[in-house]
Amino acid sequence: MLNVENVTLFYGAAQALRGVSVEARPGQVTCVLGRNGVGKSSLMRAIVGHRPIAGGSITLEGRDIARMKPYDRARNGIAYVPQGREIFPLLTVRENLETGYAPLKRGQRSVPDEVFEIFPILKSMMNRRGGDLSGGQQQQLAIGRALTTRPKLLVLDEPTEGIQPSIIKDIGRAISYLRERGDMAILLVEQYFEFARDLADRFILMERGEVVVSGGRAELAGDDVRRRMAI
Repeated sequence: MLNVENVTLFYGAAQALRGVSVEARPGQVTCVLGRNGVGKSSLMRAIVGHRPIAGGSITLEGRDIARMKPYDRARNGIAYVPQGREIFPLLTVRENLETGYAPLKRGQRSVPDEVFEIFPILKSMMNRRGGDLSGGQQQQLAIGRALTTRPKLLVLDEPTEGIQPSIIKDIGRAISYLRERGDMAILLVEQYFEFARDLADRFILMERGEVVVSGGRAELAGDDVRRRMAI
């Protein structure tokens, strides 16, 4: 579904990505691993269109999207949950979810029932302001808003950051459920090794803007990945 090939990206004179390649397939979770500052979020911004690439290619279902605007990528099925969640604190939970209607045709503009099946706490908080929710509840809201867009590709940038353990488990179960549906590709940026190990079908590990290790679940269980993430 998603194929990123040999992508380079710059911030001014500073090179953030050096020939990075990754793919995400329906029914699988692909994890992007690495310590802070290695280019993981830059890669996500390139994929969703928030930063232009200097070289390489990005395709979704065989279609070149590297020059598409972010809103066109959303209309083509990419949903992004950024690091820090970025919900609207003064809007209610209902209103936050409804902002996910933006890329949808008029007949699709409803919140899918599965959002409340996955995160039932949101249903009981529909009239509360987003800013009044805990950090973990805000993360659930951000994922629910992304799911409202009916994505083909769900991009999650460090969804466990600063979240209490009980909600980390809820988010893990939600990702597993979405994978088992089989029609959605999931790209997950993560620093929490155990969380990634339990969910990933495939992974890449980044250092200094490039991929240094990649493989399937068996390779992720090896000591080399854990050691590199700990350095």
